[in-house]
Amino acid sequence: MIKVTLGRITHFDYQSQVCYNTTMKRADHKSDCPINYAVEIFGDTWSMVIYRDMTTLGKKTFGEFLESEERIGSSVLTDRLNHLEEKGIIVRLPDPADKRKTIYKLTPEGINAIPILYEIATWGSNAYSNPVAQPAWFESMKMDRGAVVAAWRRALESGDSFSYGPNSVVSQLGLSV
Repeated sequence: MIKVTLGRITHFDYQSQVCYNTTMKRADHKSDCPINYAVEIFGDTWSMVIYRDMTTLGKKTFGEFLESEERIGSSVLTDRLNHLEEKGIIVRLPDPADKRKTIYKLTPEGINAIPILYEIATWGSNAYSNPVAQPAWFESMKMDRGAVVAAWRRALESGDSFSYGPNSVVSQLGLSV
């Protein structure tokens, strides 16, 4: 129940506004707000770092993710990979080169989220006083946003990333390595 007095919320009954399933646990999401939906998927540090590593560096294996400079722990990595898989951003597949190994690949929905990463990275590059990234990233920021995002989408759809592969953004746009 929400009571409004003179245009201000004076009382909010939180429990009546939360969706519960039959076992009285919170539903899969807090609200139907599209911003909330995106934050529930990418709002923690590690999910975005994994997504960044997949899309910019082409990382695909558990071991490659563990090597990130942010030093994610293996149990947290397992949890976040499961989370991204449950949300439909990535899919877990057997490695074609070695069926005993697992690789992670972006789904079409994961590829569709590229504009989110682009905007966060652009904002961070402009707002942070000492950003560190490949020269190609800073070159791409001077280019048309639509062209960069479209090239990134093509790179991911072909199995490449921003930085690596014959169809990478770096290759498509002739950027410095």
